[in-house]
Order: sequence, then C-alpha cells, then structure tokens
Amino acid sequence: MQFIAAPAALPPGRRVYAIGDVHGCDALLAALHAAIADDLARRPCPAPLLLHLGDYVDRGPDSRGVVARLAAGDPLPGVPTVNLMGNHEQTMLDALSGQGAAMTDWMIAGGREALRSWGGDPDAPRSIWPDAVPARDRAFLGALSLMHREGGYLFVHAGIRPGIAIDCQARQDLLSIRQAFLYSEADFGVVVVHGHTPKPDPVLRHNRIGIDTGAVFGGRLTCAVLEDDRVGFLQA
Repeated sequence: MQFIAAPAALPPGRRVYAIGDVHGCDALLAALHAAIADDLARRPCPAPLLLHLGDYVDRGPDSRGVVARLAAGDPLPGVPTVNLMGNHEQTMLDALSGQGAAMTDWMIAGGREALRSWGGDPDAPRSIWPDAVPARDRAFLGALSLMHREGGYLFVHAGIRPGIAIDCQARQDLLSIRQAFLYSEADFGVVVVHGHTPKPDPVLRHNRIGIDTGAVFGGRLTCAVLEDDRVGFLQA
C-alpha cells in the first residue's frame, strides 16, 4: 500500500479503516478484513478504528452473510467498529415495515437478491417478506448510525448538502444525495469520506474522498486507510 497526501488529518496515533459499499459481497468483505488485519500486524497502531460506510445489502449474492458478519460484533478483535446506514438499508427496512412504495423500490434496487439470501421468496405475498429476515438482523440495521466524525473527516454514506450545517443535514441527503454534493467545490469544514456513487477508482478531492468502487458490479471493494495527514487504499 502506498500513501499519498490527504486533504485532512487525524490526531497522532489514530488510524481509520473506512470500507465502501459492500452490497452483499461477503467474500470480498472477509478478504478485505483479512487485509486490514495483516496491515495492523505489520504496522501496529495504538488507536485503530474500523468503519463501514453502509449499503451492506442488495444486488450481491450474500446480504445475509454481510449483515451476520457485522452484527456479530467487531470483525477485527480488539478494533472498535462503527457501522453507518446506507440508503439500501433504509429502503429494506421501510419495505419490511410494510410501506408499499418502498417494497417496489426495494425489488428494483436489488432486494430480490437480498431477500433470497435470507431464504425468502420475492414473488411470495409481500406480507410474509418480514418473516424471512430475523428480528435481530432488522434490529441491527435499524440501529445503524448516520454519520461519524474523526479529526478533519466526516464519514457518511452519500454526502452532505452544501451550505447546511452538519448538525442540520437532512437524513435523506446523508443517505442519497449525489449531484449537489459531488459537484460542489465548497469547503464543507470537514473532508467527507463517502460511498454511494460507484467509480472505477477511489476519488480524491480537496473536500471529499469517494470509496465506492463498484464491488457488486465487477469492481473491487475498497478500504481507505487514513492516518496523520495521509491516505492509502486497500482493495479486495
């Protein structure tokens, strides 16, 4: 792994491993966790943090496996973990709560594959879909955080709306915003580390770092390694 200058910094001794959109690619997530464990073994750090940026479910083959892996506790023993919510988790929860529009949206957005991974039938009556997903998994998804701040960085699934204070950001923007955030040259007061918008390679700008590299579309699963005033990338 090669490091380059980052647009923000973390306090000395702090290191954040931030992983982009997983979308049911549990085998890639396991491989990336192993790569992080190897990096920590080679380069011990007094205060590491593992952070996942959301979109654990839909499209890929094993949404259930991804959720089980994260819900079981810290994937890397001794390393605290923060799990953020993505728009796909929100849509799935809304669908399982019986919201008609969300049910349709979920199927269009990859929910068929997700429901099948829990043993459910997407063509069965919608009223029985919740029976396939254990309550503990739904509880884990419902308790996910919307954002996390470390040093000069803000970690969030999709991005933030320019001109709005961080504490006043709308939930929908944090989960789903694209153009207004992606094309902004504004100084947000923090550098936003986000997923949600897949690109072939990580995107490094003065005000944001994008790490959704389209794992479920044949790309790779990316982890940004942030420490001091530099950033490197691990991939699986």
